[in-house]
Amino acid sequence: MRRVPLLTVTVAFGVLAAGSAMASVTVLGTGKARACYEAAESQDYSRDALALCSEALVEETLSQRDRAATLVNRGIVKMGLKDLEGAVADYEKALGTQKRMGEAYVNLGIAYMLQQKDREALEALSQGLSLKPRRAHLGYYTRGIVNELLGDVRSAYYDYRKAAELAPTWDEPRAQLQRFRVISSERKMS
Repeated sequence: MRRVPLLTVTVAFGVLAAGSAMASVTVLGTGKARACYEAAESQDYSRDALALCSEALVEETLSQRDRAATLVNRGIVKMGLKDLEGAVADYEKALGTQKRMGEAYVNLGIAYMLQQKDREALEALSQGLSLKPRRAHLGYYTRGIVNELLGDVRSAYYDYRKAAELAPTWDEPRAQLQRFRVISSERKMS
């Protein structure tokens, strides 16, 4: 059985969304794609929000970037509805056209973590963080969880520390850091 450090998969949803939505992507304008973004941003994980996002993708003429953003935002709604496979499909489709969308990789990493695909999660999160997403603290925090699950405690510590630095008012990274004890590697010379 997989051991999750002080978190369960269910709590991870709430913690990652606490105080902010997952890594949503802004869509400008006033149409259904914008409403989909607002649903993802406000954590409206309802069937109505999902339908709105799907309608935007079918009915609206979107730029390539806004189409990818709407796929990411629909993926967030799907994750909120516990449809992880559907969310992964949306993130991968978004990345098929917008390879440099850090938010898509971060959300893909979160979905992989929730599916217990830790190696894939680590890869997606690292790729997303290299692209400097708007809510990098979510990526660092999630990568901290994944690193800890993979037994890389040192990397987990640094990821939690970076998440706390980037989001100083978010309590969860600091709470995770409290579990660590840092030991200096310097030794006294006699």
